[in-house]
Amino acid sequence: MHAANDSSAGLLTNTLAAVRETSPLSIALALLLALVPIASLYRRRRSANNYGYGRVEVSKLLVHPIKSCRGTSVASARYTPEGLENDRKWCIADGDTHQVITAREVAKMVLITPTLPDASGLLHVSFPDDSGCEPFAVPADPDDATLATWARLDDIKLWGDLIDSYVCETASGSGARSPSAILSDFFGRDVLLVMKGPSARICAPTDAFPNLKSSCVFQDGYPLLVLSEEGLDDIERELREHVGTQGIDPRWKDGKLAVERFRPNIVVKGAGPFEEDFWEEIAVGDVSAPGITLVSKCTRCLLPNVSPETGERDKAVPYKVLLKFRTGLHPKMKTKPCVGCNGVPRGAGVVSVGDAVYVRRMTR
Repeated sequence: MHAANDSSAGLLTNTLAAVRETSPLSIALALLLALVPIASLYRRRRSANNYGYGRVEVSKLLVHPIKSCRGTSVASARYTPEGLENDRKWCIADGDTHQVITAREVAKMVLITPTLPDASGLLHVSFPDDSGCEPFAVPADPDDATLATWARLDDIKLWGDLIDSYVCETASGSGARSPSAILSDFFGRDVLLVMKGPSARICAPTDAFPNLKSSCVFQDGYPLLVLSEEGLDDIERELREHVGTQGIDPRWKDGKLAVERFRPNIVVKGAGPFEEDFWEEIAVGDVSAPGITLVSKCTRCLLPNVSPETGERDKAVPYKVLLKFRTGLHPKMKTKPCVGCNGVPRGAGVVSVGDAVYVRRMTR
């Protein structure tokens, strides 16, 4: 680094000496050319220092196989441009309208526990002991012969999109009743367990990326959600200040907010609270890994008010707290609070807990 500095300084000195008797235009041009290596050196130094953050790393990875059901904390996960492997690959839809059902509507969904596929290639699903519902398993990657026996639907509805899907059937030998029948008992109405079909579900462009070209499965709108651990700490600090007001229960005086409430995929630490707000592109694990573009801030609804442990919805926390200090951040939805950023991977790779996070581009 010192040698590069000396070289650039020497080039500038020699250039000045050589152009003393030349025209002003030539002098300006020579100075510009001499400064290019210095500017390049500055950019390299900024990149090497990760914009002054020090070490930023992945502290938690969460995969949510069935939309709005319980997530799984994993040590490592593969990802593609459509998100983490098996994340929101399945969802539960109303049997009549084919509208996707989420925990915004049925809070106890978060108590349904999908277990990520193992060597058996099955997605196992279980329920609370007092539900009266038996566990079941479905093939995680059914072959063409199996798919030919499953009903195909082209009108599963999510946020205005019509999504092609397959109605899942029980894996051979793993149970008598169909997954949809068992889930219908849990919901008290006819529902369907469906798996995303092969047609691409195109993501909407954002203000920052009007020409966005990306697709996802059953995520709300984008393949990944990135969130800072320190941001959660900030929310808790703000929460403590308002205990006893606006319906915020005294138990929150020392109660902890589980990060699972916000249903992120990649939780990071080391940069500071909500620093992801200012990132445009990151790489994880290696500075040359496929980039993850943070295309927009994530506006929040009442779903984080649902406890992932009990399935009960709090009447105030954290939504009313977020309204106090996390609004005005989205360019079009100023009244909506934002926590975390929506990400789009630019390739395939593997992400692991403990991986370094490299900030490639900032928005500021």
